Amino acid sequence: MTYDRQILQILTEVGEKGINVQLLAKHLYNLNSTLFASPDIEDIRSYVQQYLLKNSKSAQSLIESTGRRGYYRLNTQNNADARQLLLAFREHAAEEKEEKPAVDLSLSLFD
Repeated sequence: MTYDRQILQILTEVGEKGINVQLLAKHLYNLNSTLFASPDIEDIRSYVQQYLLKNSKSAQSLIESTGRRGYYRLNTQNNADARQLLLAFREHAAEEKEEKPAVDLSLSLFD
């Protein structure tokens, strides 16, 4: 599902400090809201909670708790898949940021 990928992308962007479940749900809500349709924020919040709990049960899981109540991050210490995701999302972000320099196409008033 797209929510899963978006959650992993947000967790990648926040890095080692992690993110609160509520804040993660708000980010996910904003990513999926449009002018004509917006999902229910409570449905997204419950989905995020279930996803994080399901994927943070063992020491080898993809997501881990930071030690603070309600904060989660990618488990880059014990999971090779999390490290690979971190690299893949960073490479993708770097490719998106590469843009050609702007060319001034305006007409000169004094020619």
